[in-house]
Parts: sequence; C-alpha cells; structure tokens
Amino acid sequence: MFFKILAKDKNTRARAGLIETEHGVVETPSYVIVGTHAKVRCLLPSDIDKTKTQIIIANTYHLWKKLGDEGLNSFRGVHVEMGWSGPIMTDSGGFQVFSLGFAREHNTGKVGIVSQNPRSRRENNVRITDDGVHFTENGTEYYLDAERSIEIQRKLGADIIFVFDECTSPLHDKKYTKKSLERTHRWAERSLNAKRGEYQKLYGIVQGGAFRDLREESARFIGKLEFDGIGIGGSFGEHGNGEMTDVLDWIHPFLPDGKPRHLLGIGKIQDIFEAVERGIDTFDCVIPTREARHGALWTSNGRFDIRRRVFNNDNRKIQDDCECPVCTAGISLGRLNELFRNYKNNSSPVSNEDPGRLATIHNVFFFNELMRKIRESIKGGSFLEFKKEFCSKIQ
Repeated sequence: MFFKILAKDKNTRARAGLIETEHGVVETPSYVIVGTHAKVRCLLPSDIDKTKTQIIIANTYHLWKKLGDEGLNSFRGVHVEMGWSGPIMTDSGGFQVFSLGFAREHNTGKVGIVSQNPRSRRENNVRITDDGVHFTENGTEYYLDAERSIEIQRKLGADIIFVFDECTSPLHDKKYTKKSLERTHRWAERSLNAKRGEYQKLYGIVQGGAFRDLREESARFIGKLEFDGIGIGGSFGEHGNGEMTDVLDWIHPFLPDGKPRHLLGIGKIQDIFEAVERGIDTFDCVIPTREARHGALWTSNGRFDIRRRVFNNDNRKIQDDCECPVCTAGISLGRLNELFRNYKNNSSPVSNEDPGRLATIHNVFFFNELMRKIRESIKGGSFLEFKKEFCSKIQ
C-alpha cells in the first residue's frame, strides 16, 4: 500500500500516516525540503540525514534545461545526482514555464499575468495551446506538454511525480480560469496515460484559482481519476492564509480519503498548522533553505535575522533546547553573526565555516522537528492544544 493512515485527530481533519516509496518510508505530515537542481543548496549530501529530512523535491524544469535532451538520456537519476538514497519528488515544470509569462505590477507589488490576451502572452515568450506550451528563454525555443513532462520526470527517476498543469495567476478572471481548468484536466488525463517509471507514483493537481465552484469541480474531477495522490496548486500568498484555508475547506469533501495530499509551495509555520488541520499530508517550500542563506533563522519563538548588530558577541546558542548539529556543537549567535558579516560569496564551496550551511542545517532540522511534534500530537490526540501552544510563542 502506497499510503496508510495511522491516526486521525478527533477534532480536526488532521491525520498521521505513512507514504511507502521505492526509496523509503515518509512519516506524514511531513515537510518536503526543496532541492531545485537535485541538490539542497549549501548542504553536503552527508548533511541531509543530520537534518532529519525524510523527502526532497527537485525541479523538473531547471534540471531539464540544465541537462538538455542528450544529458537526460544518460542521466543516472536524481538519487545518484544528489548522493541521497531517500524518497524524492519532482514537480512537472509547469509553474516555472508559466512564470515566464508573469510580471510584477509596480503599483501593487502583486505578481500576475501581464495580460490574458494571447498576443501579449506571445510578446512575453509564452504561447499556450490546448496541446502544450511554446516558450522562449534566452533566445532558445522550447515546447513542453503533458507527455513530455512525464517523460522527463521518468528519466529523472523520482519516486513521486506530478502531472503537467497550467498555473494561473491571482489576476486571472473567472472566465480565463475556467478555460485554463478545462485544459488542465485534459492534460491530467494525458499525464495519467503517459508512460512513467514502474515504481513512480503520480499525483494529479487540483486547480481553479479563488473560485469555489471551479475548485470543487476540479477536486471532483481529479479525485475520481486513478492518481496515486492529490496535489493542490495555486497562488495563496496574495491574501494571507485565509484564501488557502477556504480552498482546502471547499475541496475536502471531494478528495479520496485514502490518497495522500500535497500542498504545493506552502511552508510558513501558521500555514503548516492550518493545512495539517485540514488534512494535508505533505507540503514543500523554500523558506527553510532560502531564508537560511540570507541569515534568517527559525526557532520556537519565531524568525530573526542573525546579521543584526544586536547579535555581535552574543554567546547564546540559536535555541537552547535544539538538538540540531549546529546547536549541539555550541556554535554561538555571535559566531554566526561574524561569519555572515564576512560572507562574501554564497556560491563558494561548502565548508564547516560556511554560515549558509550552518543556518540551513539548523532551519531544516527545526522544521522537520516541528513536523515530528505535530505527528506525535495527532497520534496522542492533542493536536489543537499543541497548535495553540506553539503558535502563541511565534513572534
């Protein structure tokens, strides 16, 4: 059995379970750590197990662009490339392709599609057809569709892969979102029929923007197909977590209970608790790694910037009760502050004195340890109490 539910919370939809893959078992709920280029930035392969990481997600689009077709044919797989034997996901590449047509509105700061007009899309190097997507980047023309995405992911060799879908913008109106959803559903069926690796598990993706009827329609459609798991896509960052929780509440009645659910691109602490409360089993986000590289550290009291002068000569550890390799080694806030202030090039080879590495080890360990505590609270029947206690301390 690919997914097994071990315990359910009596007061919420939170559940604890197991996802069994060719490369190991994932205890859920779980944070999926981002390793875009089949590498967790700043970490050595030997560091990954030390952070209690269970599963990693690599990026189909970036690996495809890096390897090219010839490189893919000789690629030994993401596990070999990463030097890690645990479970790995790959996304479909759809988000990155459609992001080429996104632009930032200078007045609002929101990110969205420049225009829904096909001509404007062409001018922004992205042309969507019912068959697939044509796009140009750095003067090179590309084409990606459902079958091609699955083929690339088959060659990458991840344990869990995702269908090719259109990721719409929060600025898209309902008319366009509905048309996009119909296209995404056709691509889901084509992805399901495409050949993939024998051990690879395929997730469908629920889309539909901020429109309840479209989300419900998508959940019904994707939920009835023979997918191994369900992904929930969309842009939830524009209006806080209220939109995210609404979507999860809308679609829940239509999702098969016995399949794992993955929330794409979500990973803030409050969002984690809200998502788990609504039955989400896994989610991925760059927060632990990206913020670490820029000096942001996470603790049970919240997030802080280690580069601030207030931490000069501070002899305290990052967190007293943290058992990560950085805290147990006694590396002080003052030492990390000094290393970051003298950090000239975050692309330099990883070393024991690399502050990006030290911060990443701590952050990834922190989020994985938080997930362990959440799992234990679900099994022990105290999830809501743990949520209230933990979130009350976050600044």
